[in-house]
Formats: sequence, structure tokens, C-alpha cells
Amino acid sequence: MKRGLIFWFTGLSGAGKTTLAERVRDRLTGQGIKISILDGDDVRNRLHRHLGFSEAEIKENNALIAGLCKDERKKADVVLVPIISPYAISRAKAREQLSPGFYEIHIRAEISELEKRDTKGLYAKARKGEMDNLIGYSSGAPYESPKKPDLAIDTGLSYINDAVDQLTNFICCHIPE
Repeated sequence: MKRGLIFWFTGLSGAGKTTLAERVRDRLTGQGIKISILDGDDVRNRLHRHLGFSEAEIKENNALIAGLCKDERKKADVVLVPIISPYAISRAKAREQLSPGFYEIHIRAEISELEKRDTKGLYAKARKGEMDNLIGYSSGAPYESPKKPDLAIDTGLSYINDAVDQLTNFICCHIPE
């Protein structure tokens, strides 16, 4: 039975999680490695629309995504999971459920950089008071940074191609020969 590796991303909105996942997928697919992406926004829109953004619902969403990883790893060599995953307990439970072969990847950038990027307009909405639950930005929506991620990439300090190289190399080091 196939047991694909899980690379569980965590980081604030706009940090580059999905961009990195897509670029790494393109690169590794070209090497004959079967990649699956379980993108947080996509999964939420397709399967978990019933969930809101309270702490309990975010934790439930993360648990459901961990369950999807169990199935997805049977079909892929590598499963990339770009989600915010703001709570340490959710990440710890995912690691417990999906190990061995689970790696936590912290994708980060300073808030000032995220505000500049703001590809979804979320930071602008939060600044205007139109949104009060932007994770890691709004006072009632904390983000618990990982204390010891398996890999940390600061997309505010590195060029996208360097970040893609770093993540690709990390993944390739863990794929069995």
C-alpha cells in the first residue's frame, strides 16, 4: 500500500503557502513524483462550507483535512497541505494521526509584507473594520507560530524561486529511493 508523505504547511494568509505548493508540485511532477495538493481555501469551499471561522470550527476543519490526508496519501507520493492551521494543538494532532511521514512547514512573512501583498484584500478589510476575524491580525483571532517546525521559510526574506528550491530540496530529502 502506498503511503505518501504529508507536508503540512502553516502560516498566515498571504504568506505564500499555495503559491509554493503549486510551484513545487509543477517542479516535482516533472521529475515523475505524484503530487496532491489539499489547499485550505479549496477544501473549505468544496467540502467544509458549513464551517465558520470560530476556534472550534477551525480546529474541526483542520481535523477533517487531516482525515482527507489519510486517503490522499494512498494515491500520491507527496501530499502538500497549504492551510493556515493557526492552532498548535491541531498541528500536533495532525502529526500524531499522520506520522510517520508528516512534516510541519512554517511559511511566514512579516505582517507589513502581508499587508503589501494582500492578494485577497483581507488585510484591507480588517484595517477598515469590515472583518474582525483575520487570523494572526485581528485581536480575537490568534495565530500560534510553530515552536519547532520541520522547516521554516520566510517568504518576506527570500525570492520565490529560492523558497521553491528550499522546499523542493527538503521534500526530495525525505522521499525514499
